[in-house]
Amino acid sequence: MIIRKAKPADANDLKILYFDYLTRFPPEEEQDMRLWQNLLGRFEKDENMQLLVAEEEGKVVSSLQMAIIESLTHNVRPFAVIENVVTHMDYRNKGYGSALLEKATEIAKEHRCYKIFLETGSNKESTLNFYRNNGFAIDEKHSCLKRL
Repeated sequence: MIIRKAKPADANDLKILYFDYLTRFPPEEEQDMRLWQNLLGRFEKDENMQLLVAEEEGKVVSSLQMAIIESLTHNVRPFAVIENVVTHMDYRNKGYGSALLEKATEIAKEHRCYKIFLETGSNKESTLNFYRNNGFAIDEKHSCLKRL
C-alpha cells in the first residue's frame, strides 16, 4: 500500500471511487476529465488542500480529502476538515481507510492544527464505528448543513 497525494493521472480512478462508492446520486452528465485533472494538479501543489489516496498495484483504491483552514482561535492555529472518505468495495476492511486517516492526522499535526473535523453523510453504525475506532468522537460537536 502506498499513501500519497493525488495527482492528475488519478482522475479516472477517483471518478470511479466517487461515483460508484461515495455519491448517492452521481451526475448523469459526462464528466470533463480535463477539469478533474486540472483540479488535481492544483491540489497536488497546495499544502492546505490534501487529496490523499491509497494505491495498490498502481490503482487508487481509497481516498480522502482534507482542507487545512487558518483560524484566529487557539493561538492562531489552523484546524482541518476531512470529507469524502471512500474505499473501493473490494478493498474495505483491509486498513486502507485507517491508513489514510492516520496520514491525514500526521499532516494536520505538521501544520499545527488543533483539531480535525470529519464530515460523513452516513448514519450506518459500521461507518460510525470505523470513525470511532480511528479516534473521532461522533457526538462531541454538531454539524449543520445548508445546501446551495
